Amino acid sequence: MRSCIVVPRLFLPKQNFEKWAVPPCSEGAQDPFFWDRIARGAEVSALSCILPDARLGEENEARFSALRDAHYGALETGAVERLYRGGVLVERHTPAGIRAGILLAVDLEEFSGTAEKDAAIRASEETDPALVKARAEARGQSLLEFPHTVLFYRDKKDKILRSMESDLEELYDFSLMEGGGRITGRFLPEYIAADVAHDLMGRADPCFIVASGNHSLCAAKRHWENVRCSLTAPAQRYHPARFALAEFVNIESEAVSFEPIHRRVSGVDAEAFASFFEKKLKCKRSGAVLYPVLSAGPEGYRRVEETIGEYLAANGGKVERLPGKMGELLKEGSAVVALPPVGKEELLAAAKAGKRFPVRTFRLACERYCLEGREISYD
Repeated sequence: MRSCIVVPRLFLPKQNFEKWAVPPCSEGAQDPFFWDRIARGAEVSALSCILPDARLGEENEARFSALRDAHYGALETGAVERLYRGGVLVERHTPAGIRAGILLAVDLEEFSGTAEKDAAIRASEETDPALVKARAEARGQSLLEFPHTVLFYRDKKDKILRSMESDLEELYDFSLMEGGGRITGRFLPEYIAADVAHDLMGRADPCFIVASGNHSLCAAKRHWENVRCSLTAPAQRYHPARFALAEFVNIESEAVSFEPIHRRVSGVDAEAFASFFEKKLKCKRSGAVLYPVLSAGPEGYRRVEETIGEYLAANGGKVERLPGKMGELLKEGSAVVALPPVGKEELLAAAKAGKRFPVRTFRLACERYCLEGREISYD
C-alpha cells in the first residue's frame, strides 16, 4: 500500500484556546440557537473560519465570501500562527476515558468516497450530494481548513501510542466549550511525526476508515479534483489542496464508542406510518417510537432507509437524521425510528468489503472540535 500520510504545517490560535475551538460543522441541526450562542461567546474563534451545515442555504455565495475574508483576517491579524512542520498527539477526555489520537494530514488521492476496496482511506457512510457540493464550493473559497475529521486505524496492542515519547512539548491544555470535556495537545516534531506516519501505514487494517467527517473528506476530494485538472503533473504532487488534516484514532481504544443517528419522520400520520413500518420490518414499538431489529452490516440499515422512503413517496412528509434521546426527538405529529448503534467489528467488516452505511447512520461519540488548521491554497 502506498503511503497516504504526510506531515503538515499547522496553524493554531495565538491565545484563548477555550474560545477558539468550536464543535464540528455538522452540529446544531436540532437547536436553531446553537451557533448564535457560540458566536456570542467569542469575538475571535474558529466559527468565523468554518461554515456550519445549519447555516448553509440560499445565501451561500455571501457566506463563502465572508469565509474567505475571515481566513485572510485570521492570517493578517495574527489570530492564528504557523507551527513548524509536525503533528499533534491529542488526548481527549471523554466519559468513556481518555481517547488518544495523532493529528497528521492525508493524501486525498488515496481516499475513496465510495469505499473502493483498493483505497487506503475509505468512507464509512454514504453522503448527501447537495451537502458535499456546498462544502466543496466553500473549500474552493477557503485559504485554510479547520476540520473535525477522524480516521480509524487498528492497533490491538496499542504499540504506536505506547511507544510515544513522554516529554513532548505541550501546545494546549484546556476545557472545550459546550461540555466537550478536556483536551490536551503535544507537538510531534517532524522527525517523530514521520516515524509515526510510517508506523501508522502498517496499521491500516483493512484500511483507514472514516470515523467522523465523511462529508468533509468527500468535499475536499471534489475540490482537489477541480484544482488538479488545471495543474501540471509536478505541481500536483505538493499542492496544498491535495491534502487534508485528519486525526488518527485506534479503533481498539476503550474510549471509542459510537452514537446512533435516529430517523424522525414528521408531517405524517404517526400511527399509519408506524403500522406500515411494522409490516415491513421486524421491530419493537413503544408508542410512536420504533426499534427495528436489524441484521449486521449496512444492509439492515439500508432497509430502514428504503422503508421510510417508500412511505414518504406515497404519503408525503419528511425525514430528519438526528442524534439524541427519544424524549428530545419525539414531537407531536411525528414518529421516530430508533437505530441500534453500529459495532466496531461491524464497521471493520463493512470497510473490508468495500461497503458503506447509509448517510448519517452513526457518529463518533464526543466528536472532534475544530481547532488546528492548515493552508489549502496558495492565494
